[in-house]
Amino acid sequence: MGLDELYPPDRLIAAQRATAAAGLDALLLTPGSDLRYLTGYDAHAGERLTCLVLPAEGEPTLVVPRLERPAAEASPAPATGVRIVDHVDGTDPYPLVVAALDGPVAAVGLADRMWAEQVLGLRAALPDAAQRLAGEVLRELRIRKSPAEVAALAEAGAAIDEVHLRMGEWLRPGRTEAEVATDIAAAIRAVGHVTVDFVIVAAGPNGASPHHGTSDRPIGVGEPVVVDIGGTMASGYRSDCTRTYLAGGSAPADFLDYYAVLCDAQRAAVAAVRPGITGAAADDAARAPIAAAGYGAAFLHRTGHGIGLDGHEEPYLVAGNDRPLEAGMAFSIEPGIYLSGRHGARIEDIVVCTTDGVQRLNTTPTELIAL
Repeated sequence: MGLDELYPPDRLIAAQRATAAAGLDALLLTPGSDLRYLTGYDAHAGERLTCLVLPAEGEPTLVVPRLERPAAEASPAPATGVRIVDHVDGTDPYPLVVAALDGPVAAVGLADRMWAEQVLGLRAALPDAAQRLAGEVLRELRIRKSPAEVAALAEAGAAIDEVHLRMGEWLRPGRTEAEVATDIAAAIRAVGHVTVDFVIVAAGPNGASPHHGTSDRPIGVGEPVVVDIGGTMASGYRSDCTRTYLAGGSAPADFLDYYAVLCDAQRAAVAAVRPGITGAAADDAARAPIAAAGYGAAFLHRTGHGIGLDGHEEPYLVAGNDRPLEAGMAFSIEPGIYLSGRHGARIEDIVVCTTDGVQRLNTTPTELIAL
């Protein structure tokens, strides 16, 4: 898959039209997923200003530090029709942004996660321009994945599945969570990820904390272990998959009981995905079996989050989200049950809503895996 397929020039045109429709004169995007989505440029985020100036009408301009110009020119950005201008250390880059706008502006959209010092710098350079979030415009463009994006997510999903299939090489009683995590991180890179975004290895009582991370605590015999891992591929698209393992011995009886409930809930939520169902209804599909079994209070988080160039993005499967799912939306299905001080479990797949149902991008078994 070529980068030109993932980052086509027509994205900029669509973004300009959406910018005008939103009543904005321009988008100003610093390093992050929005900049990469529109240009393919995975820019370095630092104190030196990098900013895509995308007017509602006119030529897009990428303002970059001179020392980073070669990287910008080597990226897909020039092929998308973006003009590149640079600034040298010690000079004020904000006049370059004003010049690229080529006229007065009443309102601009700023990257949602722009650094505060850059927000203030742009406010000083454009004192008469109202500042809004660029996400108001770009969210609707990014929420439905193209076939090329789905293929990139599928590649990432298959790669992280390979790591889960090797878990028996590393996860065993007596080893610490941190030791296991070190081996997992190396494997995530070995299967094609360029960065390791997170490695959660949560054994026994640590499994009751959804975002535990790792510790120097040794894994005990018969302990359930939650392993949630993900990374970013060269394409920029991400993986995220959770499986729960048994580290030898026999699992606690109550754990086996609620793990069976969790399996049913995760499968029910995956099966519920189709165009037209709301994010809230998909959340309820996972939550209802867990609540019926008496574990409702132990399901501590939403059922899922969107994924793409960001690990967490729209859409979210959560109570109150009445937006219908559409073909091309990609997100996690990850119910969990967490019993404080004892143990916990989570099962997570990345799925894509298709025209007539759902496609799982993680395909390893979801049953409890005894090692």
